[in-house]
Amino acid sequence: MAGRLHDESEEGSEARLDTQNQAKVVAAIERFATTAQGDVTQLKNIKPLQWRLREGDWRVRFTKHPTEKVLEILHIRHRSKAYDP
Repeated sequence: MAGRLHDESEEGSEARLDTQNQAKVVAAIERFATTAQGDVTQLKNIKPLQWRLREGDWRVRFTKHPTEKVLEILHIRHRSKAYDP
């Protein structure tokens, strides 16, 4: 996979996923995209609609575009910062 997955915190520093966690998060995203299986919850009181995918200590927030069959990843953050604005 090209590129890196990382979280840019409010302070501007990056909390990078190590190689093992990155592989797990990518696999979870791919599994959900192809099979709709995974620990996914629709987030409440958020417009436009967003969902959360949980993989270990990491959270992936995304929107779905069902007509285009596309998941738009909004961010991948550690659980301690996953719900920060």
